Amino acid sequence: MNFSPDLLSLLQESSHVAALTGAGVSQESGLRTFRDAQDGLWKQYKPEDLASPEAFRRDPKLVWDWYAWRREAIKGVRPNAGHYALVEMSKHFSEFTLITQNVNGLHRFAGSPRVIELHGNIQRVRCADCYTFADEWDDDEAEVPRCPVCGGMLRPHVVWFGEALPRSELEAAVEAARNSEVFFSIGTSGVVQPAASLAHAARNRGAVIIEINAEPTPLTPKADYFLQGRSGEILPELVKATWK
Repeated sequence: MNFSPDLLSLLQESSHVAALTGAGVSQESGLRTFRDAQDGLWKQYKPEDLASPEAFRRDPKLVWDWYAWRREAIKGVRPNAGHYALVEMSKHFSEFTLITQNVNGLHRFAGSPRVIELHGNIQRVRCADCYTFADEWDDDEAEVPRCPVCGGMLRPHVVWFGEALPRSELEAAVEAARNSEVFFSIGTSGVVQPAASLAHAARNRGAVIIEINAEPTPLTPKADYFLQGRSGEILPELVKATWK
């Protein structure tokens, strides 16, 4: 891909950069999107019917088992070239903040040093009652694991329908967007709020918006640069062209 010399100069001269990634980045590693068709026993359920506080109250074991199935599906997945290109890119700016809507942990796996996980991380759990977090727990086939602190049921550390994003993560993401000179929107539809507003917050403060996506989105008309295609192909090429 031939990149604009202005774009390459911009990246070479910038110091504060932020990037937002969405499901399109994970898809290139072979992960299905949240609303993709379910497999096996889960075909009878709609994902959105299992991802809510109401669903967990109604049948906590069903929801726990679904997330256990999703965690198992992620185990064999590895970061793709786009994930690693973002790690390399982060080395060239004095401040680089990676914000993601994905819950699979692949950015951390790839080695990105500063990741804001807006929607949580499916590899972690927290207590539904006292909010104690855990990276390890004892699985029990008969019931939902319990919190070692208060005895409440453990639940996935992800944001469900009807829940607000974690305040600290959202505030950090907004601050990074507002302070950026360049803001990347990568593999995201540009419609899921409040993440979709980050690019606009950056643009309102004078940042240059670079969108990388397979298809145009509502953000595209507002972007200064729209690079159409797979992020796993475009990002490595962009990094190589900028800092060769």
